[in-house]
Amino acid sequence: MHRGLNDLEDIKIYLKSKGYKLTAQRECILNVIIENRNKHLTIDEIYNYVNEKNKTIGIATVYRTIVLFEELGVLSKLVFDGRVIRYELSSFDEEHTHHHLICVKCNKIMEVKEDLLENLEKRVEDKYKFEIIDHNLKILGICSECKNE
Repeated sequence: MHRGLNDLEDIKIYLKSKGYKLTAQRECILNVIIENRNKHLTIDEIYNYVNEKNKTIGIATVYRTIVLFEELGVLSKLVFDGRVIRYELSSFDEEHTHHHLICVKCNKIMEVKEDLLENLEKRVEDKYKFEIIDHNLKILGICSECKNE
């Protein structure tokens, strides 16, 4: 896992080290993702935000850029309901991927930063002689806003 990619400049340096430039189009797309980092956007949502900023960037460019950023480890792909693919900046400073709380009424996604499975991981590793390198957890429920409606 890459360490220290926390802002646009760090990502620019990282991309250059991998032989890629942060073109104006890629920078616009990345800025949209950074500005909406807690929203877990789909490619269409990313495109809509990008289109508000720069109408010359097409959906194909957004798609290719997202695929590239995912391949390079800048973005992580998330599939919460088995169909919709969402993206977030990779968790470069976390030992494990963070977890997600998903409201089944409004589809809001909240991040849980604590490692909730540390004890379970240890037990699984010991019992099954299996080295766990990562995990992810999604918890379905009803958020406080929907609960109070």
